[in-house]
Amino acid sequence: MKPMEELAESLHLNSHLSLQDIPDINLYMDQVIQLFERQFAETKRNDDEKVLTKTMINNYAKGKLFFPIENKKYTKDHLILISMIYQMKGALSISDVKTTLGRLNEKVTDDAAFDLQAFYDCYLQMVENSAEKFKADLNSQSDELIESIQKLDDQDEDYLEQLLLIALFTNMSNYYRRAAEKMVDDISTNQNSF
Repeated sequence: MKPMEELAESLHLNSHLSLQDIPDINLYMDQVIQLFERQFAETKRNDDEKVLTKTMINNYAKGKLFFPIENKKYTKDHLILISMIYQMKGALSISDVKTTLGRLNEKVTDDAAFDLQAFYDCYLQMVENSAEKFKADLNSQSDELIESIQKLDDQDEDYLEQLLLIALFTNMSNYYRRAAEKMVDDISTNQNSF
């Protein structure tokens, strides 16, 4: 089995779209797709997987997941929102992503004092902190699991370690997804009470 440090490295946890990666000029759709493909290429499971497509962006726009573009160009704020959509859609439904980002879109378009870039920078800092915690947790879980598996005294130890880690990781992923869904429901309930 791969050592946990090697697994963590292969996940490219630090792959994200930083503010420095986003040009100060507005971009056409093809340029947006190229930027995302370049930034997230290492996170793809295989070469055939697409990070972002025209269809995806058009669906996000039609679904009002981000505020309307002007002159077929995407601003830095659009790219920030698309980046957040990209991250969230791995765990949440598009409907949940829309609910989550709805008020943020309103703040961007209606509140001149709101600084989306500062908010996104805060988000990216939290992402980096979470990646470090995740790496430490990987090692801790693996050590605990190896100790438990060795007690079974089975010839297929490597497979059983992988199976248990996969089951554990999917279980933890479900905990986080369910927690996020509960919070989306809270946002939805609060929006409906206005």
